[in-house]
Amino acid sequence: MTQDSSRRKFLKIAGTGLLAAPIMASIPGIAGAQSVKSKKQAKLAQKSTTTSKGVKLNIRDFGAKGDGVTKDTVAIQEAIDRCWVLGGGEVLIPTGNYLVGGVALKSNTLLRLEKDAILTGSPDFADYPVMQVRWEGKWIQGHVGLIYAVDAENIGIVGPGKIQGCHALGGRPNAQNPLRHPALIEPLGCRGIRFEDFSTDYHQMWSIHPTYCENISIKNLTIRSTGGNGDGIDVDSCKHIKIDNCDIATGDDCISLKSGRGMEGYTLLRTTEDVTITNCTFSDSIFACIGIGSETSGGIRNVAIRNCKFTYAKTHAIYIKSRPGRGAFIENIKVEDIDVVGTEGGFLRFNLLGSGIQDQFPVPGMDGIPTVKNFSFSRVKVHDVPVLVDGISVHPLKPLQDFTLSDVSGTCKKGISLANIQNASLSDINVSAYEGPLLSINNVTGKGLAGAVKIDPPKVPEMIQPSIPPYELK
Repeated sequence: MTQDSSRRKFLKIAGTGLLAAPIMASIPGIAGAQSVKSKKQAKLAQKSTTTSKGVKLNIRDFGAKGDGVTKDTVAIQEAIDRCWVLGGGEVLIPTGNYLVGGVALKSNTLLRLEKDAILTGSPDFADYPVMQVRWEGKWIQGHVGLIYAVDAENIGIVGPGKIQGCHALGGRPNAQNPLRHPALIEPLGCRGIRFEDFSTDYHQMWSIHPTYCENISIKNLTIRSTGGNGDGIDVDSCKHIKIDNCDIATGDDCISLKSGRGMEGYTLLRTTEDVTITNCTFSDSIFACIGIGSETSGGIRNVAIRNCKFTYAKTHAIYIKSRPGRGAFIENIKVEDIDVVGTEGGFLRFNLLGSGIQDQFPVPGMDGIPTVKNFSFSRVKVHDVPVLVDGISVHPLKPLQDFTLSDVSGTCKKGISLANIQNASLSDINVSAYEGPLLSINNVTGKGLAGAVKIDPPKVPEMIQPSIPPYELK
């Protein structure tokens, strides 16, 4: 075969997208020039098992030690990258303790952790790449997560192994480490995500933080973050999320739904929507079990919470929060068939007047007052909660439209306080052991309000003025 004909054959094969090293090695003139690394990859590809779901690669074959001392970041990343270029499949994490820095998932790749497999975060900030990440509703420079992905499709992590961060790297940015600290698992701009059947352990930072993602399934996870104020699952400007059968015990919110803060989030308008949370158990030692807000400037809507148990909360089982200056909306929140015990604050609070830090560039005027509507809570069992519902912190210029509370039973120390609500509907509230009135209201209309005691209106903050010069997204 001439040199020209050999070259034409190579180009023809390469044009089909067959990138595997064994094919390239069969071409005259190519095999002789193959590097040692290429030969190693060819051998690994031959050892791989190709199925209808793609290749299956073992990180041990790429040099991972799993001794808890050697950094295995390069080996694991090489296995993931190899899986990706071969069209996708599974990367197996066998039994062992693998010390790693930031590892990037690629499209069509699934990490599978065996029962006694542990991924442990490196204690060195330098091992986590720096890029644009979300922090308290703003895009800033920061370290990515221990396992992260950017603009990838069809990715996942399945257990039953464990992923644990280095607790020393948690916390807020500070003078010594001004970049945002790494989360544990952080897909950015991804579509088609599966997290299933593994456990996590990470303190003082978020465990799972999808941002700008769509079509997320989170199932059968055990999440622990009890050594500091670290959230369990932070859903940040994402769509179509299902969280099912998870056991979450954290310092800060077990689950937090967010969508950006101030004029940046309001201008980008990336909404968190279509979130379903079912069959979960929650315990929180610093804040709420489920927090909706306070970063709501991109809007939050269509949230369903069903068949969940709230075993402990430092504040409230469910806390819906925002403030003037956020803008956008919170709407269509439906909660049903839940059991609440052990809260120090109460079952439900919505604070739409002063929750969360004010942004440097808040949304001004009437646009800055969040629009809130259609909150529904039914078939709720409470056990000795201090307050049943604290719902007075609503702006009179944009009252809550449509609030339903029905079929509530159990015991509480105080009842229901509501203000600035139109079309409320209260029915079948069968609680006992409370002191004072069951229902206290100000500027509330609707059904089931008979016998309510009138209370003073909430204190309303001053209207936010436009910034000079006007805000510009940059």
